[in-house]
Amino acid sequence: MEQRTMRIRGNLRWQVLWIYQFVLLWNTIEAQIPYTIPEELKEGSVVGNIAKDLGLGISEIYDRKLRIASDAGKQYFSVDLGKGELVVNKRIDREYLCGENVPCLLPLEVIVENPLQLHRIEIEIQDINDNSPGFLTNERILNIAEVINPGAKFPLESAHDPDVGANSLRSYSISDNYHFLLNIKTQGGQKIPELVLKTSLDREKQAVHKLVLTAVDGGTPARSGTSEITVIVLDVNDNEPQFERPFYEIAVAENRPVGNQIVNVKASDSDEGQNGEIEYFFADQTPESIMALLNVDSNTGEITIKGHLDYEQTNLHTFDIVAKDKGSPRMEGHCSVKINIADVNDNAPQIIITSLTSPIPENSAPGMVIALISAKDLDVGENGKVTLNMSRGSPFTLKPSVSNHYALVTNGPLDRETFSKYDVVIIAVDSGSPPLSTKKTVTVKILDVNDNPPVFSQTSYTVYVKENGTPGSILSSVSASDIDMGENAKISYSILDSKVQDVSVSSYIYINSDNGSIYSMHSFDYEKLKVFQIQVQAKDHGSPSLSSNVTVHVFILDQNDNAPAVIYPSAVMGSVSHQKMPRSAKAGHLTTKISAVDADSGHNAWISYRLVEATDSSLFSVNLYTGEVRTKRAVSEQDDSSQRLLIEIQDNGEPVQSATVTVNILLEDGLHEPISDFRQKTAEPSKRNSKITFYLIISLASVSVLSLLTFLILVVKCVRNSRSSSSCCIRRADSDGYKNPNRNLQLQLNTDGPIKYVEVLGGDMLSQSQSFRSCLSPVSEFSDFTLVKPSSTTDFKDMINVLDASLPDSAWTFESQQVSAATL
Repeated sequence: MEQRTMRIRGNLRWQVLWIYQFVLLWNTIEAQIPYTIPEELKEGSVVGNIAKDLGLGISEIYDRKLRIASDAGKQYFSVDLGKGELVVNKRIDREYLCGENVPCLLPLEVIVENPLQLHRIEIEIQDINDNSPGFLTNERILNIAEVINPGAKFPLESAHDPDVGANSLRSYSISDNYHFLLNIKTQGGQKIPELVLKTSLDREKQAVHKLVLTAVDGGTPARSGTSEITVIVLDVNDNEPQFERPFYEIAVAENRPVGNQIVNVKASDSDEGQNGEIEYFFADQTPESIMALLNVDSNTGEITIKGHLDYEQTNLHTFDIVAKDKGSPRMEGHCSVKINIADVNDNAPQIIITSLTSPIPENSAPGMVIALISAKDLDVGENGKVTLNMSRGSPFTLKPSVSNHYALVTNGPLDRETFSKYDVVIIAVDSGSPPLSTKKTVTVKILDVNDNPPVFSQTSYTVYVKENGTPGSILSSVSASDIDMGENAKISYSILDSKVQDVSVSSYIYINSDNGSIYSMHSFDYEKLKVFQIQVQAKDHGSPSLSSNVTVHVFILDQNDNAPAVIYPSAVMGSVSHQKMPRSAKAGHLTTKISAVDADSGHNAWISYRLVEATDSSLFSVNLYTGEVRTKRAVSEQDDSSQRLLIEIQDNGEPVQSATVTVNILLEDGLHEPISDFRQKTAEPSKRNSKITFYLIISLASVSVLSLLTFLILVVKCVRNSRSSSSCCIRRADSDGYKNPNRNLQLQLNTDGPIKYVEVLGGDMLSQSQSFRSCLSPVSEFSDFTLVKPSSTTDFKDMINVLDASLPDSAWTFESQQVSAATL
């Protein structure tokens, strides 16, 4: 029961102390920032409600990822995310962190995101009396000659208390004795105890005196430390060395080289001989750190630099020098030396990247915070002032924040396709003389966004396909590229829906969505479809996706798949044509004319006529190109009255297609009228026949005149363009007008190489006029021959490819003059 009561009292005592500290801490937080806490707080102790002080709600510290960073290298504090409180994370020893520096400030950086912000707070660590004064040695031996007069002073070792302020060293005391008393002197702000001889010593009465020196601090409760002093009474040598000055103070730059002299201490002894010879030493209580930095010459008292002086490590060195004579016993004198280390600019600035966001999207808006950067310099004064700059030529800038803190933000557009990453060089320069600088590279990677549509390798594509091809065969391939990367650069191809002769284009063409290969869905028939176009779309896989379109012109090339069709004699007249001819006909008499057409084009449509069989092959001949059947000689009485002719009609294709027609010619006496078609009535009035004959004569005369004029024009133009490398001529194949859909024009291209031909279709396709840009000389009017001058010696096929094939039934013009649509 008694133990429980004591435990409750102990807990109550701790709670009261904690409440007192909490009230003190709370008042400090309310009064100002930084926070103030005592050292040695237990882990988990609350420093303050940082969320409340920063104006953040409990949910915000989760969402904005609140975290803290410390320059001390250790995380002494953490944030309770459930309460928003700043709590102690590790044991805090003020003496370890700050030594004797007052105040002891521990800077913290509080970082929150979305948006990225930096808050700087400072926590002052207050000292508690947790250290007792201590001496370097627990025992001090003094050799004092018995002849020393009362009033002589002997310096004692000073105690050291790591605590500061009221808890630091306050006083000394000496144990009760008859011969000695204690004197305290203040030197350089430090209390130094001295043992003063009160009455003369008598070695014969007492050779050794034992004393206890006590050092007490000012804490509550006070702490103390002791050192035992043993005084050995000596005889004879009764004069100690005396220094010229009891205290030496020197200022030394921290970059003074090793071996350089700092000061020369000198002492003198009024004794003679060995009793007057002096040697110099560091006092017994001199720290090892000073003895590692400095050296004292035992003969001259010259103090030189032995190690590397560093202002940032220690800026003040205080120690004692002892001068001893060589008498017996040896007498000694003392002086104090204080060396102030002056700072020089020997530390380059340090660049600290507190936070870095990388990669960032290329569409980031100007002003976006990329990184939080700070700088510090271990030097002081002007040597410690740091300025941050950055390399030019990048779309970033440094925006100053609190002292020596900067934000790296965007200040221009980013384009991953131009630069996929930026190496931003941060330069820190101090204000020392000469200034020192440090460089640090911050790599910012750029994240791709889908900002570039696919681009086709050509502005348009032209495909030539033979008719009657195999369904499913590849026609061509289109290719597009996307300068984005990843999914944004993956491309799918598709054909946009459109109509070709009122049928969806997808019925004709299929495209591979992965590689852009275009396939035919079925075979084509040139006689039904000569040209059409499709729109191919390339779409990337970005979000949102981007696309581009390209036009593919498909030209159907003619194959010789149609045999010539006989127009006259008409099929309705029967398989055999019956004609009449007078026996009085002379040589060259036009008996009849065979007319045929070929649905194919170009060479495949060129028709020739040949007499295969005849009753009398010496009597009749057939014109190879016109199909006119004429007599080769005059008809004689011996010739049979019925002549049978078998005429073959062939095209010029490969393989050759042909047709035949049989003509029966009846030779009659006294027949003078032209043979007419059996469908015409034989009883027509002679007046009407005479009019028809008149019109035919007029028509033939007109055609002859036009042909002559055209020939003259052709000759003139050919003479004018004789120096050019190529020319093209247009020849009308038939004389029955361009409006006849079954007639063709033949375009002959004369170049330095082989002769080439281009077929120009008839008037059935004169639906729209477009410009043919490759010809320069205008064509005023179509006649039998017309000269057209190309712009270069380029193959005529390249000229034809320039044509806009958006409408398959379009007509073309040479320099605004209408010409029927042409294909190779």
